[in-house]
Amino acid sequence: MCQDLGSLAQENALTSPSPAIETFELAKSYGTKAAVRGLSLRVERSEVFGFLGPNGAGKTTTVKMLLGLVRPTSGDATVLGRPIASPSARAKVGYLPEHFRFHEWLRVDEFLDVHARLNDVSREMRSRRIPELLELVGLTAAARQQLGTYSKGMLQRAGLAQALVSDPDLVFLDEPTSGLDPMGRRLVRDVIHRLSERGVTVFLNSHLLSEVEVTCTRVGFITGGQIREVVPLASALNGLVRVTLRLGNVDDALRRGLARWGRLVEPGADPRLVALDVPDEECLPEIARWLVGQGVALYGMAPQRLSLEDLFVSIVGSDRSWETS
Repeated sequence: MCQDLGSLAQENALTSPSPAIETFELAKSYGTKAAVRGLSLRVERSEVFGFLGPNGAGKTTTVKMLLGLVRPTSGDATVLGRPIASPSARAKVGYLPEHFRFHEWLRVDEFLDVHARLNDVSREMRSRRIPELLELVGLTAAARQQLGTYSKGMLQRAGLAQALVSDPDLVFLDEPTSGLDPMGRRLVRDVIHRLSERGVTVFLNSHLLSEVEVTCTRVGFITGGQIREVVPLASALNGLVRVTLRLGNVDDALRRGLARWGRLVEPGADPRLVALDVPDEECLPEIARWLVGQGVALYGMAPQRLSLEDLFVSIVGSDRSWETS
């Protein structure tokens, strides 16, 4: 039996009683400009959650609120079961920002030691953890080099080690593969998988959809400061199909009728074509029978498997509010 996309997401959603992140109608405005509005989201423990949206959609503001760097205008949120206003909420949280400037005069081992001490990591733990992290991100051989001599990719890996220095339960990674070559991206991907296996929650913001597609368990799409849809990635992409229908005549009532099976794609130049994203191919015979029953001439039905990029364009492209928000 064909399921609609909303039911599919609900059926596959994780149900941990103690989420890593939970927001309740979270909002932030700067004067008259609403950066985030009515954002409600739940991210489970051990999950690798992708946060996707166009520039200006509210991703960075959301992360800053969850980190306690920006105070919400309204709404509330918890991180690791604690209110975001509480300093204890951030004690087991790591963060790699997209844009950072490190202390160029420090060696990477000194740099990690500074951040470990800022996180109240004991001397004994620092002596063990820093070499482990350098090996994890492939910087052992460059441990005694000053950061000012590092390439952009090496700095990105040093930043990743910094985000993990306190042995966090939740890590926010903002464009973690920026500036990395394919081997570096694979290293980061492997680190993320290892974190998830250890029970660490990863909140990932990236424009590299191919990386998100092979890394995340679920993705949330945000535009105009609002969550538009949260999708369990593996099940969605394994079955999600875009079917293009060539029909004898198309009107608004027919489009509304077809919408029961999935998400309608914005109409193209040909008024006789209707594109529809459906959960799986099992929907296609049902759609054909329904069209025939409505007396609509069906001249063609062309299904195509969707990628994450197709899904992103479908969801974000159907909502243009972010362009003026």
